[in-house]
Amino acid sequence: MLCKRLLFIPLLVFSTFLSVRVSHAQTNEQKALEIKREQLQKEINEINRLLFAEKKEKGNVLDQMEALDQKINVRQQLIRVTNQQSNLLNRQINANIRNISKLREDLGQLKDEYATMIRKSYQNRSQQGRLMFLLSSENFFQAFKRLQYLKQYTEYRKEQGEKIMAKTEELTRLNVDLTDQRKEKDQLIAVNNKAREELMKEMKSQKALLGSIRKNESKYAQAIESKKREARKIDQQIERLIRSAIAASNKEATKGRTATKTTTNKFVLTPEAKLVANNFSANKGKLIWPVEKGIKSQGFGIYKDPVYPGIKHQSNGVIIATDEGATARAIFEGEVIAILSVPGGNKGVQIKHGNFISTYYNLSDLYVKKGDKVGIKTELGKIYTNRSNGQTRLKFYLYQDTSRLNPEEWVYQL
Repeated sequence: MLCKRLLFIPLLVFSTFLSVRVSHAQTNEQKALEIKREQLQKEINEINRLLFAEKKEKGNVLDQMEALDQKINVRQQLIRVTNQQSNLLNRQINANIRNISKLREDLGQLKDEYATMIRKSYQNRSQQGRLMFLLSSENFFQAFKRLQYLKQYTEYRKEQGEKIMAKTEELTRLNVDLTDQRKEKDQLIAVNNKAREELMKEMKSQKALLGSIRKNESKYAQAIESKKREARKIDQQIERLIRSAIAASNKEATKGRTATKTTTNKFVLTPEAKLVANNFSANKGKLIWPVEKGIKSQGFGIYKDPVYPGIKHQSNGVIIATDEGATARAIFEGEVIAILSVPGGNKGVQIKHGNFISTYYNLSDLYVKKGDKVGIKTELGKIYTNRSNGQTRLKFYLYQDTSRLNPEEWVYQL
């Protein structure tokens, strides 16, 4: 009997340890999902604030469609994450129900065993009976063993009583947890139902907008073509200024040296410039945002048109929507190597960080000039606000020499 109990103890400890490990993993997963859900909700709030604050009729249909498409995508992500949270809670609730059932079973067994011990103790309760049990021993060794047995029996009774208390407390705690989890699940279901209602409204608005666009496809096509022309102008000037800066920098770096063949698409780095470049590279994924507050309204790379998926668009940088009156700020220390001024457009600033170049375009006012040394968060200029739609957007580009980089991989959580 004692051997079986001793074997049961490590199995119980291992089972408890495994249960704690699983519960801890689920708690961490739940926390991660909650953080993600809060981030998505915050992004939706920012989209509403920055992209839908003004009457959309004032803007062009392309802006309206892109903003609505972005909002729907984020809303769908929010619903998926909330579903994951609800499913995880459901698994935890089911696990708790199983644990409660097992605990009740264990508690019942412990109480039965304890009741049997109490009855036996009552039957043999007299001190004289215990004394006779010891004195009737055949020898000293047997008397010693019987004394040890009485001590163990007393300890076992105490241990069983403590186990009953512990199991009762654990059962109470699990019942409280179960009640809390069911409330949390109900709240998540309510949140998800509201999100689905909002999604249906947004999809209805999208459908209505699609209908209006298809009635006047030429207007939409003009908006697309106008946007592409503007992007090409900016891209061409950015890359022309980078090549010009490389040529000027390399000429200065090799001044007074024996003529050597130098590449026309890479900076020749001085030791100081190499140090800045290495520091910049070491901060990949940790660089600050080029604005204090905002949301990414357009990502990097090729993306499908929200109205006609067969049409592809190319974005060589990212577009960040921010508040009216906001300023662009340097993402890293460096030197202003060029000021952009696109005909019919706005202004921009290019900063060299070793052989990395960050570009900040769509500025109405500039606070720096070519040749200025800047530090992290140095204000570069005021971002232009479009009076026709009330939007304030910064176009941000990142290059290494003449190679385009995806800013989303370099700027923290962009």
